[in-house]
Amino acid sequence: MRLVVTGKAGQVATALAERGRAAGIAVIAVGRPEFDLSQAEDAETVLSQAKPDVVVSAAAYTAVDRAETDADAAWAINATAPGHLAAAAARLGVPIVHLSTDYVFEGSKPTPYVETDATGPLGVYGASKLGGEQAVARATDDYAILRTAWVYSPFGNNFLKTMLRLGADRPELRVVDDQVGNPTSALDIADAVIGVARNLMARPDEASLRGIFHMTGSGEGSWADFACEIFARSAELGGPSPRVTRIATADYPTPARRPANSRMSSALLAKVHGIVMPDWKRSTADTVKRLVAGS
Repeated sequence: MRLVVTGKAGQVATALAERGRAAGIAVIAVGRPEFDLSQAEDAETVLSQAKPDVVVSAAAYTAVDRAETDADAAWAINATAPGHLAAAAARLGVPIVHLSTDYVFEGSKPTPYVETDATGPLGVYGASKLGGEQAVARATDDYAILRTAWVYSPFGNNFLKTMLRLGADRPELRVVDDQVGNPTSALDIADAVIGVARNLMARPDEASLRGIFHMTGSGEGSWADFACEIFARSAELGGPSPRVTRIATADYPTPARRPANSRMSSALLAKVHGIVMPDWKRSTADTVKRLVAGS
């Protein structure tokens, strides 16, 4: 299988490259300078040269707060570009796997979100990602949209790495405790994307494999819970272990509003694709070990 993924330096693209090597899968990452998502009209040329079996649309404008004042760029990358990619994939006769986000929901539901729940993004980032979902669905019938959340990994910039970096210099960290979600390893995302891609290729006419699926780590917690778990595992390895003080969202104002409830149920992914996402605490421990112990 040959996967072509957008976003050369992104967490998911990097994780896919690692998992692909282990599984004997060719993973070709495309991005700047040869492919600029903000001007993705040439997507078909780039994809046809890369000869994908499946296209993975992983790159995104992820600066949630900056998007509030940079809406044009966010919409170009998160909404317009995925539509071009999906249309190009359709013309090439290959499926597309598109990654989306919990931010398409407004976060007031008391239980985990399922795929049929109404969307209602709170800001530009979430609205642009929802626009990307809609653009993909308009451009092709051969797609799987995978909504994920709270992504972390040994690569790039993410909450887990930030906690370890800050924790190395500070005795105490104040972390939001009234936003809850499902921390999700990019390496687990990569495994799931490969599984979904295989299913789409193997059963090209099976409509149930197409559509929207939630794909997050099993289990849930607040950002403060996540931080505590990171430092508990770090302490076991002799790494940073500052005290975590739990605070409210109101104590840490940001330009963009965040969903209070980012939890999503991945039951449909398990039922239809046979993919069960690992427990977030186990995957967190694995990532902390790589970063702290270097293994």
